Amino acid sequence: MIRLFRTNEVRHIEELEGLWEFAVLGEHDEPASADYRYRLHVPGCWEVHPELLTYQGRGVYRKWIRVEEPGPLRFLFKGASHTADVYWNGQPVAHHYNAYTAFEARVAHAAPGEHELTIVVDNRFHEGSALHIANDYHTYGGLIRPVVLEHLQDILIERIQFTPDWRDSGWHADVQVTVRNLTDTLQTIRLEGSLTGERLLFTETELQPQESRTLHGHFPCPTAKDWTVESPELYLLRMQVHTDRNQPIDDLIERVGFRMVTTERERIQVNGQDLILKGFNRHEDHPAVGPTFPIPLMVNDLELMRDMGGNTVRTSHYPNDERFLDLCDEMGFYVWEENHARGLSLEQMQHPRFDAQCEQVNREMVEQHANHPSIIIWGILNECASDTEEGRLKYKSQLEQIRSLDASRPLTFASHHRSRELCFDLVDIVSFNLYPGWYGDEDPGELCDQARGWADAAGGRGKPMIMSEFGGDGYYGHRDPGRARGTEERHADIIEANLKAYTERPYISGMLIWQFCDCRVTESTGWLLSRAMTQNSKGIVDRYRRPKLAYHAVKKYYGRIGDS
Repeated sequence: MIRLFRTNEVRHIEELEGLWEFAVLGEHDEPASADYRYRLHVPGCWEVHPELLTYQGRGVYRKWIRVEEPGPLRFLFKGASHTADVYWNGQPVAHHYNAYTAFEARVAHAAPGEHELTIVVDNRFHEGSALHIANDYHTYGGLIRPVVLEHLQDILIERIQFTPDWRDSGWHADVQVTVRNLTDTLQTIRLEGSLTGERLLFTETELQPQESRTLHGHFPCPTAKDWTVESPELYLLRMQVHTDRNQPIDDLIERVGFRMVTTERERIQVNGQDLILKGFNRHEDHPAVGPTFPIPLMVNDLELMRDMGGNTVRTSHYPNDERFLDLCDEMGFYVWEENHARGLSLEQMQHPRFDAQCEQVNREMVEQHANHPSIIIWGILNECASDTEEGRLKYKSQLEQIRSLDASRPLTFASHHRSRELCFDLVDIVSFNLYPGWYGDEDPGELCDQARGWADAAGGRGKPMIMSEFGGDGYYGHRDPGRARGTEERHADIIEANLKAYTERPYISGMLIWQFCDCRVTESTGWLLSRAMTQNSKGIVDRYRRPKLAYHAVKKYYGRIGDS
């Protein structure tokens, strides 16, 4: 399944799900010489194959594409981990870095017949990668999200960005539509659309050969209802493009919701109502499927969170599968989505490709996911060098970039620098990763009060505050009346002590437990990357989603807090 709703009615699209040919490639091997001895499912990761359980390196996927009618094609790769090079009949057509955002490969003219599509994927930690490094989660390899083939005509609607706007006691829609002329001739186009029963009409426009242009419109939607977690009202935004023909030649459908996010009086509001985020940090990781979740497993995660009283997911530490975001839209969950950069030192942030790779993932994250009403916060650069002047310049640049792409959501980042933090003046929400009871023996309430003081002194006065990470290890099934470190009992004690402290403090706008489920981590050296069983075991449920004792502690406290 590509999305949870139909995205096109005019454009012909095909999901390329199924078994693809696959081969392992050496450092200097070319796809033409590959021995395709494997058959791997797409979407999927190669670690699910019994001979590739720990493989880190290069691999190539191949699929034969049958073309019936000549014309332009576009392939959408929703996620390739982490570097991908795409070839059409042996010729390069696209290169992309970063596992967690989508990219395209276009073929200007495909003749009828059989064609070879190959994708070389690389999940190694190498000198060209500033963001995918040995880390406290696992970098799987493969085409981990769906692949789509689109048959195009002369004009392509590349994307739609919707921003809800409340004014004059009613909802309005700011709509940006990016269209591209795929021909070598001047084209006159007309955009028409609909939303909440209202017609969306744009002025007739000329597009130069191969030109891409973004058209803007502002439209009243008087019958629109609010999107809330209690009643997540969603609407289809349909857009079609016409030339001089009677019928539209391309279309795109997005699904949107009307809600407004503000940060006033040291609180977070959705549609003017103060709220408290009760949630979890979640990795896309499961022992059976790696990062490639089928819809039932996604739903199960959200149902478990809801059963505990949760209303929020933080996509730690990368943009998530858009189908999971679709579910959050439908089921009524708030989302803090963040870019892909975790735990980087200043030296690592000074990698020659860091700025460009962050700029790319930020842009792709916002452009691809901005229409999800569930996303109420954008986050960047978890636990990076925000305590240095050089790092501050990078935080400032990235926050400004995201604001230029979408000014409708508050921005934050998760800091672990305590009183050394230098960047709280740059964001709308201050967020702390602190682990009282696990990495230190501080009292959670006293430490939380200290954190509020650090934030106020560092430019965060008057801003909402989120406890963005807290928790401790608890190994499923390891129980002991002595409540030793690592037991489910000690884990539950830590979670309960933290939640008790945070729910008692009126200045807390959110608490996000680290983490929802145990996850696989990189096997490497150093204290952080030598975790027992190569997994981070701080989950409230284990990797198979079996609840630990802490599950009941979470349910006890989250169930006491209203959603607003």
